[in-house]
Amino acid sequence: MSALGNDLVDKRLQGDASIRAKKYLNQDYENLRSQCQKQRKLFCDPHFPAEPRSLGLNELGPDSVKTKGVEWKRPGELCSKPQFIIGGATRADICQGNLGDCWLMAAIASLTLEKDLLARVIYPEQNFTDKYAGIFHFQLWQYGEWVDVVVDDRLPTRKGKLLFVKSAAENEFWSPLLEKAYAKVNGCYENLIGGFSSEAHEDFTGGIAECYTLRKAPVNLFNIIKKALSRGSLLSTSISASAEEKEAVTKECLVKTHAYSITDAKQVQVCKSPVELVRLRNPWGHMEWSGAWSDRSKEWDQVSPEDKAKLVYSADDGEFWMTYADYIQRYSKLEICNLTPDTPCDDNLGCWNSSQFEGAWKVGTTAGGCCNFPAKFCTNPQFRVKLDTDSQCDKQCSVLVALMQKDARQAKQKGFKGYSIGFYIYKVPDKYKGKPDVCLLPDDLRRPVAKSDFVKMREVCQRFNLPLGEYVIVPATFESNQEANFLLRVFSEK
Repeated sequence: MSALGNDLVDKRLQGDASIRAKKYLNQDYENLRSQCQKQRKLFCDPHFPAEPRSLGLNELGPDSVKTKGVEWKRPGELCSKPQFIIGGATRADICQGNLGDCWLMAAIASLTLEKDLLARVIYPEQNFTDKYAGIFHFQLWQYGEWVDVVVDDRLPTRKGKLLFVKSAAENEFWSPLLEKAYAKVNGCYENLIGGFSSEAHEDFTGGIAECYTLRKAPVNLFNIIKKALSRGSLLSTSISASAEEKEAVTKECLVKTHAYSITDAKQVQVCKSPVELVRLRNPWGHMEWSGAWSDRSKEWDQVSPEDKAKLVYSADDGEFWMTYADYIQRYSKLEICNLTPDTPCDDNLGCWNSSQFEGAWKVGTTAGGCCNFPAKFCTNPQFRVKLDTDSQCDKQCSVLVALMQKDARQAKQKGFKGYSIGFYIYKVPDKYKGKPDVCLLPDDLRRPVAKSDFVKMREVCQRFNLPLGEYVIVPATFESNQEANFLLRVFSEK
């Protein structure tokens, strides 16, 4: 194993004390591998078989042109000496295949920048030699808990080539096996078509995601990006466009409605003046920005050889630099996944206080809908939190509230597109202080001190600055009588 691979193993072992992963579908990796070795056979996963239903039902269904000629093959059938990781897991190992999951690819590319986070997810000590039995496993965060996901190594191929994600090195397989594990927890590969990188960022870290609209970018956003990268946060970005312009390429070779990773942010000196630069990566592994500060642009002639070497600017690998000014003019949205207290990363431990609640909207009891339904609104679940961390020494608490509906992606192939969800925040009236089991009544729910937008996404997350004190959070679907399970998370910044 490479030195970098060994480093990943060391980081994983150091973090084992904090890792308490549940066995997904009760599949125990060690027991299954041991059974296969005793029986001298390779593992075949009964829960995610090498069959058409694991690909999908509609766009990747059995009768789809996109799945014609697909064969499931193990890495040993595709090359003579397959390896799990070659020279360390890097961004170059993620080249998107024939699946519309650029959002997932961008998230995996960001994950490779943080070796301790990556080590938790991929078990880098895995290989195709020592005790090989055709079985691999990965650790993913799913709705409030870490799960250990087992897969066999049969991968969808056509004409001897991987159908979906692949590495630049044809005999390296950690990235397609991770994609398969993610497809398994989401029901099938087809369910990975279309999404937001923040969703996968959270599933790789247990983190909490924020979104910035770049046309309304705060004046200090470049510094926010630098700080987020230094903390190990995962960043992705995209250009909004109409459905007709999906993946349309601009004259400067930027792809619309396509998820890019942000992998670095630096300031360089040009003629004694500072220039702010950001580095982005296209998960396709090619198709790079062709404007100022692109790989072979004249702007690099003004940079010292030392800065050029540090910035690694000339490789044709889908990664490129551009000025921060050009970035916010051309891109539409930035997603930052903040790491949470249990993240195995030295600089991030202790950044947050956190609370987590699980609940459900049930028709006839707790599915009250938004405040447009005053007769039912008070039946929604209520959760009480105490904000007592003075984040900026101004008797205010900086708090992130995130509401996530469960299992919406798994139901995509059945036509379910999820509900519009949101939440309201109320100050606890004095008469209820010290009475944690008392719910607010309709008269108490007339004026929230804060509220989220309602969005049809897996999660809605917003940041607020609130005076110290006790609050009640009321999560809701926009319409009443809509059933779903949900996870509510509250993070206050220290």
